[in-house]
Amino acid sequence: MISYTLKCKDGHSFDSWFASASAFEALEASGHLSCAVCGNQEVGKSLMAPRVRRVKKAALHAEPAEGLPQETAVPVLSTPQSDVEKAVAELRQKVEANSDYVGKNFATQARAMHEGSLPERAIYGEARLDQAKALAEDGVPVMPLPFRPKQKLT
Repeated sequence: MISYTLKCKDGHSFDSWFASASAFEALEASGHLSCAVCGNQEVGKSLMAPRVRRVKKAALHAEPAEGLPQETAVPVLSTPQSDVEKAVAELRQKVEANSDYVGKNFATQARAMHEGSLPERAIYGEARLDQAKALAEDGVPVMPLPFRPKQKLT
């Protein structure tokens, strides 16, 4: 596994794990990467700092293994969330608390509620771009969310 810091065209920075460097390159080449904040598909690697694990105090005074340099303790750095990231997290919490996740059945259920076949309720889920366009063209009140749903079983 390898972790990359990625950045989208709009400047959002986020981390993601990949099975290998070649797995990242394959996903990038096929256009299967998108920004975790805004969904933009123009994503590339950003400047990254190496991950250095913390060492216990006792290990600092021990002799390093033969041929390996001795590690030093490095604090974990983190930056506070931006106002946009906080707003997206708050929206996610409200959506998840007040609506039902319907997964890949979103387009079918949204259309059925619009046509009166199903009782109306707040739902969210996943739809392909062509499905979302068809719903909007048919007057079904839908909107894209600025986050991807967490992986859930449907």
